Amino acid sequence: MDPLFDFSGKVVLVTGGSRGLGYEMVKAFAERGADVVIASRKLENCEAVADEVRALGRRALAVQVHAAKWDSIDALIDRTYDEFGRIDVCINNAGMGPAAPSHEVTEALFDSVVGLNFKGPFRMASQVAKRMSDGDGGVIINVTSSGSLLPLPHVVPYGSAKAALNQMGRSLAAEYGPTVRINTLSPGPFLTDISKAWTDEARETADNALRRPGDPDEIVTAALFLASPASTFVTGGLVRVDGGMPIGQ
Repeated sequence: MDPLFDFSGKVVLVTGGSRGLGYEMVKAFAERGADVVIASRKLENCEAVADEVRALGRRALAVQVHAAKWDSIDALIDRTYDEFGRIDVCINNAGMGPAAPSHEVTEALFDSVVGLNFKGPFRMASQVAKRMSDGDGGVIINVTSSGSLLPLPHVVPYGSAKAALNQMGRSLAAEYGPTVRINTLSPGPFLTDISKAWTDEARETADNALRRPGDPDEIVTAALFLASPASTFVTGGLVRVDGGMPIGQ
């Protein structure tokens, strides 16, 4: 195994790790030697993924978490430290973006979307960063979206919360460096389970330079890069994995 991408002995925590891009990242790190904490709302889904990780010979911990609730997030962090004694890589991946005309967005929906996409990730990143900085350091990756960089009608709270997540990564990187590196991973359209609701055309083409959505495993190399010694001089950055979306046009 390339030593730059050997995660043997490392502990990687992934929120939203039971499906979609989070699941792909869990598998990738486990295949490269990491012990993994899989956290999401549905414990049975986390347990199923944990069984896959254990089948690779790695340790796995499945934890139910409400990734917008600070007490639930704190309990997840405590459980991880009780089990493994540390977190080397934390991937803030949980999120959602339900569509609705902006004038019809209720306060409850607004709070739910902003809570899961910004409030919760802030708590996770800040608390883990403090523990990492008090220890041997570590890496945090916040998963945002190309929607944070593009005008997105009908999902304004989602895009705005993800844009806040982008800035959060830059600021926390400055606050908790030099021993903690914090970067943002910005995916475009990917053919995860969410794409089952798309039209046939949307699953085959996209408004990007590659003219297609991404396959889920195409997120893996960017996550591995940001978590590995291959990126020791990269922090406070935003890495786009979107096939060349026309950002800024």
